[in-house]
Amino acid sequence: MKKLVYPATFEPDGEYIFVQFPDIEEAFTQGETVQEAYEMAEEVLGVVLADRTEYPTASSLEKIIHDFPDKQIALVTIDLDLFRRKYRSKTIRKNISIPEWLNDLAIEHKINVSQVTTQALKETLGI
Repeated sequence: MKKLVYPATFEPDGEYIFVQFPDIEEAFTQGETVQEAYEMAEEVLGVVLADRTEYPTASSLEKIIHDFPDKQIALVTIDLDLFRRKYRSKTIRKNISIPEWLNDLAIEHKINVSQVTTQALKETLGI
């Protein structure tokens, strides 16, 4: 499971609460309420980080409080595995090669090769 935690700044901006992640320049959002702003913050983290394999180092809470004394600060957590399953679960077609005799047995036993392959990948990846 890949969980990441980043400090975010929350600042009232007219009718909205503007949210920024100082450690991730392209991650910013807003919400009408604190609850909505926090939920949007989690989502924008997922959108920005889901396709990456390396992640920015999170600044310490003390540093963010020092650098942004006039803003509210919160730690925002994103579970990237959960985010990917929720938003990136579109099925794609893959062409695989297996021995003919194994394919014949799968057909004979009415085994869905795509389903077994998916299960094997999840097991191999520890998902």
